[in-house]
Amino acid sequence: MSATTEAKKGRQPPPFLSYLAKIAKTLGSIAVTMIGLLFVTFVIGRIMPIDPVIAVLGERATKETYDATYIAMGLDKPYIVQFFYYLWDVIQGDFGPSRLTARPVEDDIARVFPATLELATLGTLIGVFIGVPLGVLAAVKRGTLIDQIARVVALIGYSMPIFWLGLVGLLIFYGILGWVGGPGRVGIFYVDLVPTVTGMILIDSILDGQWDVFWNAVSHIILPASLLGYYSLAYISRMTRSFMLEQLSAEYITTARVKGMSEWAVIWRHAFGNIKVQLITVIALSYAGLLEGSVLTEIIFSWPGIGSYITTALLSADMNAVLGGTVVVGLVFVCLNIFSDLLYKFFDPRAQ
Repeated sequence: MSATTEAKKGRQPPPFLSYLAKIAKTLGSIAVTMIGLLFVTFVIGRIMPIDPVIAVLGERATKETYDATYIAMGLDKPYIVQFFYYLWDVIQGDFGPSRLTARPVEDDIARVFPATLELATLGTLIGVFIGVPLGVLAAVKRGTLIDQIARVVALIGYSMPIFWLGLVGLLIFYGILGWVGGPGRVGIFYVDLVPTVTGMILIDSILDGQWDVFWNAVSHIILPASLLGYYSLAYISRMTRSFMLEQLSAEYITTARVKGMSEWAVIWRHAFGNIKVQLITVIALSYAGLLEGSVLTEIIFSWPGIGSYITTALLSADMNAVLGGTVVVGLVFVCLNIFSDLLYKFFDPRAQ
């Protein structure tokens, strides 16, 4: 070993310093991303043709009240100063009052977000537990009828408008067959029977031992969750099939088969084992997409989640609610990316 190599090894920082540097780098990237998102939302809030003072006071406010509120909100200051005020308020969790509900936006988001989280989580679980095996099976049976069916199923789910599927699903399974509950989270007779602990009706009803509420909530969530799950399934199965085809054509798979290894071990231990890290990204993106993109589903099924909350706020020019919801959705994306990175290191120790 050369002296130069020895010198470089000797200058390597201690492991704990490297670990701290990675944490600092991650936190720095998160901070830059969030500041960028907050800057964009701030600009949107300022260029929208909506007077924030009128939004708070109403159109009948006197000029004296208007001027006092204008100054109190800091709108008389330069934009850069307003942005730092806005940034400081958001850091403290203050998004301002909602024009619609007259409550703090953060309280409204805390009330509606668990409903979206519950719906998107169940949809993602359906997509993962059906989409991953379907994608693996399609890759293993490439070119067969099974593969063709799997591809058609994925294509329909990926290309069909989700609002159309929702309306058809309501018509058939609720209106005609009566197999599922209608719009909303629970039937009208079960509203407010369960104390709010997590905000997710399925979990709260179990914690309170209200099994009649639980099964009623299941009947209401199963159809919208299945539709979101079908959308997620289409994406996950297509990507799983693509990843598996790449692995199954690799030389190490041929070598494993020549050595007499069982087909189960070849497929699941070797081929599937090498796509787990890639699937983490796919599943995380799918989950984030359902959390952010379930607006139409929530509107069709009268689901009181953050998607319908932001949409209603936008139609009512409630910019505090719109911007607060946007920031929360962006924060969810960032958190899911961090979680994905942690899973990378768990499944693949080389990703350090």
